Amino acid sequence: MAGRRGVWRAGAVGLALLLPLTGCGGRPPADSVRAEVQHVLDRRAAALVRHDETAYGATGTRTEYARLRALPLASWSYRVTGVHRTSAGATADAELRYRVAGYDKAPVEARRTLTLGRSAAGGWYVTADAPAGPAGQQLWDQGTVTAVRGAHGLVLGTGRPLAELRAFSRMADRAVPAVSREWDPGWSRRVVVLVPRTLAGMAALLGSPASNYRGIAAVTTGEAAGSGRAPADRVVVNPEAYSGLGEVGKQVVLTHETTHVATRAHTTTATPLWLSEGYADWIGYLGTGRTPTEVAPELARAVEDGRAPGALPGDKEFGFTSEPTELAQAYEGGWLACRMIADQWGPDRLAAFYRAVGAHDRRAGAVEQALKTVLGITPEEFTARWREYVRAQLG
Repeated sequence: MAGRRGVWRAGAVGLALLLPLTGCGGRPPADSVRAEVQHVLDRRAAALVRHDETAYGATGTRTEYARLRALPLASWSYRVTGVHRTSAGATADAELRYRVAGYDKAPVEARRTLTLGRSAAGGWYVTADAPAGPAGQQLWDQGTVTAVRGAHGLVLGTGRPLAELRAFSRMADRAVPAVSREWDPGWSRRVVVLVPRTLAGMAALLGSPASNYRGIAAVTTGEAAGSGRAPADRVVVNPEAYSGLGEVGKQVVLTHETTHVATRAHTTTATPLWLSEGYADWIGYLGTGRTPTEVAPELARAVEDGRAPGALPGDKEFGFTSEPTELAQAYEGGWLACRMIADQWGPDRLAAFYRAVGAHDRRAGAVEQALKTVLGITPEEFTARWREYVRAQLG
């Protein structure tokens, strides 16, 4: 958010351009005020981490403290990037970085706008702390956070019944071991699940229109660019779509999203969506007893009608705004591709193929090279074998 460049005021000495937070000679007042605000936010952050409500209240409003009380924090800090004077005080642009204790190896980062007032003695205090412009909300922006800790997961919710959050915790405790049986045991084996009150709340957390997620039960956030960092992933639930699933479906979704958390460090720009989504579905459906026609009903109908796909689904077919049948067929096609690799080469080779694709620094050639080195097959042979597998499983 840009600050005011200046305001005009008529005074006894004529018209003067006032440049807020600037001065002539010496250290500019802007630097002084910014340092003062940074100091207040440093005190505020430290008080939050050590659960000192009195010290937190001395820096301004206690609204966030009450909402965040249940969140186990390992760290919390602000970096002020700009201060803008207002008639009532000031606003500050800041980068918030925080880590949830026991779950985040790297911090969550969020841009915030803080509104500040000034006391009669000249000190600054916080009156509001909100997302900056179009930046997504954090869960506590939507209300008081309730936390349920399990053996492998932390479920954080706002406005949802405690019994529902406990049910998510039990599913997370089943999902993590299920993923760990198939994937590299070096991952954190922890998952954080966010359960907002509504679909609109989910969309606000993701900074996107609610229409993008209608019918989508959950998504996983986190960096997937292969930077080598261990990102702070979150599984974000759409409670409206989730509630329409059966018990098996609910578990499949959470196990699927947990797979994304586990594989994140090996999911890069080189990884096609048919592989990342297909692998997550493959683990999600393991042990459910569901047949291929039950898992892939849209592709089964296409095969029955003589419309079997001729190629693996492209990334565009996985868009949340895609036509529902096309989207379903894309997921089903990716699942069958990964299931075929597991059936014909073995689960370990499937995991090795996934890692080999993600090890490339770009998409071009990544799948082709991994097919050759891990599976000993060409892309043309793989596609032909997949088409035959689809018809055999769904015909």
